[in-house]
Amino acid sequence: MLVKPLAPNPVIYEISTLVWLGELGREFNTEITLASVPDRIWDDIARLRVQAVWLMGVWERSPECIRISNSDQGNLSDFSRALPDFTPEDNTGSPYCIRNYTADEILGGNEGLAVARQKLADRNIALILDFVPNHLAFDHPWVNTNPEFFIHGNADELAADPVTFKAWQDQILACGKDPYYPAWEDVVQVNAFNPLLRQEVIATLKTIASMCDGVRCDMAMLMLNDVFSGTWGSLAGEIPVEEYWKLVISAVKKEFPGFTFIAEAYWDMEFILQQNGFDYCYDKRLYDRLKGEDADSIRHHLQADHNYQSKLIRFIENHDEDRAASSFHPDKEKAAALISLTLPGAKLLFEGQLDGRTIKLPVFLRRRPEETRSTFLRNYYETLLDLLAGQEMHKGTWSLCPVSGWDDNQSCRNILAWYWKFENRISIIAVNFRPKPSQGFVYLPGCDLEGYSWRLVDMFTQNHYIRNGNELTVSGLYTGLEPWGFHFFQMFMMV
Repeated sequence: MLVKPLAPNPVIYEISTLVWLGELGREFNTEITLASVPDRIWDDIARLRVQAVWLMGVWERSPECIRISNSDQGNLSDFSRALPDFTPEDNTGSPYCIRNYTADEILGGNEGLAVARQKLADRNIALILDFVPNHLAFDHPWVNTNPEFFIHGNADELAADPVTFKAWQDQILACGKDPYYPAWEDVVQVNAFNPLLRQEVIATLKTIASMCDGVRCDMAMLMLNDVFSGTWGSLAGEIPVEEYWKLVISAVKKEFPGFTFIAEAYWDMEFILQQNGFDYCYDKRLYDRLKGEDADSIRHHLQADHNYQSKLIRFIENHDEDRAASSFHPDKEKAAALISLTLPGAKLLFEGQLDGRTIKLPVFLRRRPEETRSTFLRNYYETLLDLLAGQEMHKGTWSLCPVSGWDDNQSCRNILAWYWKFENRISIIAVNFRPKPSQGFVYLPGCDLEGYSWRLVDMFTQNHYIRNGNELTVSGLYTGLEPWGFHFFQMFMMV
């Protein structure tokens, strides 16, 4: 099957694959694999109008990871906190502790994955899978066949730092880590500077590219030369001339030109990773601002170069972050979701987000507790996703809107506004990102409004307003919003 390139400004729907299949099996009272997911379930996903599905955690899990994590009291506490009736059998190992890049047999193997990809393609949906560049399971075949692919220590380093270094069979290996936290003791650290490792990674990714349409690359910034050298120093050897990602991405795209690379990115490394070839990078900075900062900080963030913004991926939750329903007030969640989903670039939704799930499940676990689903929130998200399917949101141009107030009322600073325009279609989004009422005038630079009257329809309330184009151009669109309130207007020229 040919690679399906992602549409501009795509919405990506993340699914925790093992948990999802287990719940489907209980619903249908039979074992469900990726090969046997009922068509109506794929149809339900298609009705969300998303452009891609990220099946998180499909690769072969590690028995050694299960053993290590089931003996770690910190992990066991996390497991029981999220799943009060946890048993050791619920731990299937981390999907980011990969033993092999073949689809796990408990999910249906590579054959089942191929069926799932076809089912999605039949519905014009691309498939995204994981790639973990920084580390592998201790029982990955390369540990024995190609020990030079990994960072090694010695007896003194093992004695001085038994968290970072581990005796494994006849080797002393470094555990995977980033420079700011203790090592992850269930994974072994690859050496990003090893030239043979880089060639094997290219071959692996080409195999993955024959199975899906793109990869989400875990902790991608760890493989940058400066970061990797700063983490491992002389243990990594000589710094290569070429960056890891420039080499890897260009080689894969030469054979699979439509293949999409997504970077999990932190520490303000997004631009560097884009320059290294990534199509999209996590916008963690926006997430942090939506959680804990004000409208001014978000507005400042959105004034960045458009080409840069178009290569970001926005979200208010994913499997690494707290559930949105647990970390945002319900009204603030709707406002934050509207902001994140109507900006340029890719957008990420996590299965369960639409239903208001609150429990963040450790990725090791195969099942999650029952939770009451929010019909109100589900209806909101489904309405919003229908609106995002409009052509202006994928083919149009985006523009941040100035908002003004008056001398004795500067609450306009709490209002964020922008529009999307494609041919004769204009959609305006205005959000009061504050727990108090705000008012202001929203201007639409670059829209030719003069000489006509315009009908504005709020797509959530279906309220209609008639406005004069000349007045809109000169004075702006008056907007008064309740705490965390918003408008999603579509504009229609009246002839």
